[in-house]
Amino acid sequence: MVLKKNILAGINKINLFFFSFIVYFVLINSAVSQNNSEGFFTDLKILDKISSKNTLVRLKNGELLTFKDLSIKSLKCKNSEFDDNPEITAYIQVKDLTDTNNDEVFVFNGWIFSSSPSITPFDHPVYDVWLVNCY
Repeated sequence: MVLKKNILAGINKINLFFFSFIVYFVLINSAVSQNNSEGFFTDLKILDKISSKNTLVRLKNGELLTFKDLSIKSLKCKNSEFDDNPEITAYIQVKDLTDTNNDEVFVFNGWIFSSSPSITPFDHPVYDVWLVNCY
């Protein structure tokens, strides 16, 4: 009778060990995948073509920033999960504040990529915008 109780206690300890190992593995794996995918801040570099000055701007996703004549809003940014060649993407909206005719039209509204900014070009006569970082 005592031997049977010891065997059952040992089996319960083994089951508890495997259960805690699986829970630990799932939690660590989900934490790593969340850190690599989406960020809360977007870094943009803005070039003033007239003065040839670069300015690094940090945006909190979802908040509106006014930079000189531009109104910039970053809605989402993502880092790729590839380690060898990371790709950073961000969804931004840009309005030109000097255009008073139509306040509802964006100069740029879409995804930008850090590795190839010419895929979705930002067309403005005074400013260029590049994606630098997402964290």
